[in-house]
Amino acid sequence: MTGFGRAKEDRPTPAEVYNRRVYASALIVSLGVMAYGYDSAFIGTTITQSSFKRDFGLSKMSKAQQNEVSSNLTSIYSAGGFFGAFFMFFSLELLGRKKTIIISDIIFIIGAVLCTVPTHQLGLVYAGRLFTGLGVGGIAAVCPIYVSELAPPAIRGRLTGFFESFYQVGAVIGFWINYGVVHNIPKTSSTAWRIPMGVQLIPAALLAIGIPFLRESPVWLLKKDRTEEAYKVYSYYRNLPVDHQYIHEDVMFVRGQIEHERSVSTGARPTFGAFIKGAAKEATLKGMRNRFALVFIMFMWQAWSGAAAINYLSEDSPTIFNSIGLTDVTLWTGVYGLIKAGGSIIFYTFFVDSFGRKWPWIVSSLGCAVCQYYLAGYIAVARPSATSSPSASTIAGGRAATAAIMVFGATWSCGANGLPWIISAEIFPSSLRSISGPFAGMSVWLWTFVVTKSLPEMYTSMGYGVYVFFATMLVCASIYAFFFIHETKGLRIDQMDELFGFVRPGNNYAAKAMEDGEFNDDGSERKAPPEARVEAV
Repeated sequence: MTGFGRAKEDRPTPAEVYNRRVYASALIVSLGVMAYGYDSAFIGTTITQSSFKRDFGLSKMSKAQQNEVSSNLTSIYSAGGFFGAFFMFFSLELLGRKKTIIISDIIFIIGAVLCTVPTHQLGLVYAGRLFTGLGVGGIAAVCPIYVSELAPPAIRGRLTGFFESFYQVGAVIGFWINYGVVHNIPKTSSTAWRIPMGVQLIPAALLAIGIPFLRESPVWLLKKDRTEEAYKVYSYYRNLPVDHQYIHEDVMFVRGQIEHERSVSTGARPTFGAFIKGAAKEATLKGMRNRFALVFIMFMWQAWSGAAAINYLSEDSPTIFNSIGLTDVTLWTGVYGLIKAGGSIIFYTFFVDSFGRKWPWIVSSLGCAVCQYYLAGYIAVARPSATSSPSASTIAGGRAATAAIMVFGATWSCGANGLPWIISAEIFPSSLRSISGPFAGMSVWLWTFVVTKSLPEMYTSMGYGVYVFFATMLVCASIYAFFFIHETKGLRIDQMDELFGFVRPGNNYAAKAMEDGEFNDDGSERKAPPEARVEAV
């Protein structure tokens, strides 16, 4: 049975499984991602405010020194994100998903306060940027895998896709906060930089308020042999009695996989040291190492897509917009952000579990490539200028170029902008998820750093060739997706091994769970074996 926006179900599924509890938990967790998106968007404009420069002594610095401070405030945040993802591995494995979210949120809140309260201490702003980076690095590492472990397979893409949607919403909020500040608050007022800094606290505070309503991941609980608690959590999120057959099957799928993972790598319930050794061994096996390579390469394609180049064009190069009479470049940059956010929300809410992962990536990449090829051609031929009067042909071409930018934003939102997060969260077994989440986060920060550092020099040396380069990268990404990205929509965690060529000997727990009895035609309750009967929450 399938419903609108769902993948094909892995088995007959009671309607109660698709309930508000699992949606609410995914939305709560995604509030942390909103802080991530906001931070990526607001800082550039905020630190160029004249009041910020005055309050922290930048106005007395040379232009080179000011640029160094701006670069440091950006790079220390990126470094924090990288190491925040790395260090959260220990928390994910030892303390669980929920406590990792709590730790990440606390670190972020400390950083946001340090960014907001200083008067003349630039060192506190540096410290704040480091802590906010550490916080969002941890959030990016844990959120997708946590949601994927709670979600029913048929709507896993939708719920995990909230990550990308909230990121884009946060980025749009960051832009419009700055836009409002620039147009309504005197430039000499310290409020002009304190408001954007302080707004960081809002999504983090909302996440803190929502955390008590979250439950620990049942996959992590089963990994720690806390089976009774896992039954209760599954009962809560599936909205079914704890002794329902569907709950029993959920537990058996995961528990069977965990036991076979241990037989391959660590033996009986391992110590932390044994886990590290076993996980390292398992990660290098055939059918597993290709998953890590896939994650790293997916985020490489994401970074080299040209989205950063389009952002650079919209924010820092007014020539195209000015060539058609659109002088308020910042306003149109905001419109571009709204289109990206709208496209992301629509696609990940309604279509990702129907259309899947592979073909949206391919179609989106090719569509974005066409947009970038056109931009390159327009800039090469028309040579739009921010100072000279445009000709009729330049105006017509500029309108088409502006449309190409907006189409790029909408199309990019439906492909590799968010799909790597979903795929990386759903393809790994429970034994490696404490590693795969941080690995995905570190890959993002690494490639983001490489591209943002390279882009200014690329513009200087390549001109319109930048768009030819990125368009060609998008074509290569679509070819890569066709051959190497598997369709994972609707599959359970235990089915990923076979998909990626890693079949554990004797792994018949899934089959055993399905054979405990027959499904009722209407998906109604079936009693689980006696050992599964524990008190429901």
